[in-house]
Amino acid sequence: MRLPTLPRPRSLAGQLFAMQAVLIAVVVAGYALFTYISDQRQAEDAAVRQVTAVARSIADAPSVRSALHTPDPSAALQPYALQVMRDADVDFVTIMNADGIRWTHPDRAEIGKRFLGRIGPAQHGHTFTETYTGTLGPSVRAVTPVEENGRVVALVSAGIKVEAISARVQDQVTALLGVAGAVLLLGAVGTYVVNARLRRHTHGMNATELSRMHDYHQAALHAVREGLLMLDGRYRVALINDGGRELLGVGDAPDADVIGRPVTDLGLPAPLTGALLSAQPRVDEVHLTASRVLVVNTSPVSGGERRGTVVTLRDVTELQSLMGELDSERGFTQALRSQAHEAANRLHTVVSLIELGRAEEAVEFATAELELAQALTDQVVAAVSEPVLAALLLGKTAQANERGVELVVSPDSRLDDGLLPAGLSARDLVTILGNLIDNAVDAAQGSAGARVTVTAYASDAEVVLRVTDTGPGLDPAHADLVFQRGFSTKPAGPGGRGLGLALVRQAVHRHEGTLTVAESGEGGAVFEVRLPLRTAAVGPSPLPAGGGA
Repeated sequence: MRLPTLPRPRSLAGQLFAMQAVLIAVVVAGYALFTYISDQRQAEDAAVRQVTAVARSIADAPSVRSALHTPDPSAALQPYALQVMRDADVDFVTIMNADGIRWTHPDRAEIGKRFLGRIGPAQHGHTFTETYTGTLGPSVRAVTPVEENGRVVALVSAGIKVEAISARVQDQVTALLGVAGAVLLLGAVGTYVVNARLRRHTHGMNATELSRMHDYHQAALHAVREGLLMLDGRYRVALINDGGRELLGVGDAPDADVIGRPVTDLGLPAPLTGALLSAQPRVDEVHLTASRVLVVNTSPVSGGERRGTVVTLRDVTELQSLMGELDSERGFTQALRSQAHEAANRLHTVVSLIELGRAEEAVEFATAELELAQALTDQVVAAVSEPVLAALLLGKTAQANERGVELVVSPDSRLDDGLLPAGLSARDLVTILGNLIDNAVDAAQGSAGARVTVTAYASDAEVVLRVTDTGPGLDPAHADLVFQRGFSTKPAGPGGRGLGLALVRQAVHRHEGTLTVAESGEGGAVFEVRLPLRTAAVGPSPLPAGGGA
């Protein structure tokens, strides 16, 4: 059984059209009624003035006064009264004696009869008007006296029937209704045009649907954990959700301080601001803020003209960190695989020497290999006893050796376990030192006597990390660009380049440190990081004189 389909509520545009049409109809009807009443009153006033003027004119006419003294006044006055009726456009003219006996009337049968209506005021010398129903029906009439030597000798009455007045008003009302209909039609057309435009903007939805969509929009906006930023055509913030405020570092500011502000006033890094101001769409661009690695996508909003930009932001800080750790683990794995291969070769050598009966040489060869590996471990641990950094250096040493680069820990290095404050996390140190070493190994690889020197020590107020390479060096023109995301002097690999040093600068700035680059005495580059220590637990630097910076 199919349920009956309920009619869809009228759209918002349709509701407004109906409301505006009713409003225009009410206004026009009210104006028409007002005009009708006003015209009716004006027509009655005009009729009163007309019949009064006609009656007074007849009363003052010399021919009328002369006819009053003839033996048969009706014989002279009846033709005269009919002529005045036609010329003055009135319905009746009655001339009577002072007692109200008619001498004239449109109906000859009424002559000689008493006038119907009041005549008292006229008998006392006053002109007056009234609406009265006589032999011709309801009429507006005026009665005025004819005086001689101060004495009323006759009375004159002129009148217009009420239906004649209504006929005059009817003509005006017909014209008024025509004008009102034209106004209503014009208003309806204008309302239809306006509402058609509104219907396009609201997509034919009614008020309830628009309200529901707004509620869904607000709920979805705040439920999405990714950042969402909408810019208007002048690159001002039109909308930003909670995730966007948090990722851009404006989460503590109320909406009123963010909405309506230009992008250039948000204090974002220049590359990120440039991406937001770009007229071209950006797809999965990686940008760095003071504390985050963001993936940015932008899409212009156009509807015949540029209306703004929609920006989505994804936080990949943790993902980037994990990718860095994965790269390190992959390097460690490759190094271990190579070392396993080398160990197998050395083991075969030892076995072969034993089989050849040269046991002393086999023991000497194996002992030398063990002493070499132990010496490397002792050197690193003696210089840097911080376990995380020591493990990083050992792993990076193996990786560098695989690439034909010697990684050396400077004798000036000294970083004991427990010396670093809790605010300086091991992850940040790994990010900083690991990326600097990777960059240095890339630069030194393939050069004569390829070597990377690492120096790490702590003084009373700061931790110093210095990485020097024997590569081709750094062009002074690139000194400011080298720390920007995407900058690299080498071809891009599968994962892209130019992010490591940007991450180093991000971590250094997060800890209010400094990062500098200069030419080294060996022709390569030297990167130096200084991170302030905020605890008093750090004692004097154990470095020998001249050690450090």
